[in-house]
Amino acid sequence: MSIRRLFNRWVGLLLVWVLAIVVLHLGQKRHNLLPLDLAQRFPVGEPAPPGAVLATTLAAIMDHELRDGFGWRPNDFFLWGPTLWADNNSNRQLGIIQALRETVRIMKDNLTKVSSDAFDPNLVQADLMFRNDERKLWFPSAESRYREGVRYLNEYVRGLEPALGTSKPITQRHMELLRLFMTWGDLLGDAHAELYRDELGGHPLRPWETDDLFYHAQGYAHVIGHCMEALEREYAQSLAERKVLATLFDEVARSLLTAATLKPIVILDGSPAGIFANHRRNLDASITEARQKMYTIREELEK
Repeated sequence: MSIRRLFNRWVGLLLVWVLAIVVLHLGQKRHNLLPLDLAQRFPVGEPAPPGAVLATTLAAIMDHELRDGFGWRPNDFFLWGPTLWADNNSNRQLGIIQALRETVRIMKDNLTKVSSDAFDPNLVQADLMFRNDERKLWFPSAESRYREGVRYLNEYVRGLEPALGTSKPITQRHMELLRLFMTWGDLLGDAHAELYRDELGGHPLRPWETDDLFYHAQGYAHVIGHCMEALEREYAQSLAERKVLATLFDEVARSLLTAATLKPIVILDGSPAGIFANHRRNLDASITEARQKMYTIREELEK
């Protein structure tokens, strides 16, 4: 093979590689946007049963991960698995399922339950389904269980309709809502710590591991940001009476959704005084801002 032909082949492979990166980058940017319009689904002025907006948002988040793009990635076959090739969305989905599990748990244990009341059966089943191993390929697969979880959330919403009345609505008590913000604060604290790691598994953090931490933290921000928007609708009446809380809810949602849609084409880990960006620190700025404002929300709710 001539040198010229060899050179042309390598140039061709390089172009294919660059094109693949660009396609995956653009695909991830599109995927990061949740196609859920709460204003259209629950028009202002038309009261929704308490709990319907939050449950609909949680169901939409998981349904989007299962149906869009390459579907659920963490349990893919090892030749196209999360430790090889296009692993960005896989790590993001690991953060998404962790945040979603905790949110559904608090909704079941606290937001819809007071004292010795029974748990809502659909929320119990949804919580159980989302606890399935996210890396399990079959018997049962993660996808099959998570689809069931989405179905139970939709059944919960259907049961809130006045004609049925079989589901337990959110109590809309601030003391129960505090539990959710405490849990979310813990998740964002974990994200903050991970974004500042300089070692992983007993060895210095490698360049190809920094993006894993970036996208995992983004998964938290994605779920909590959209759920904050849902809570703004769920607690609209009490927020209207307390403008400070309304502003804080809006600012936290905006910060987290900014973090959730941040998508550099390559995740860089530059030094603070270097000429290259440090995308983990950039992401952490929005996450830390949201976490600090959550503390203020908790203080306001305790008054």
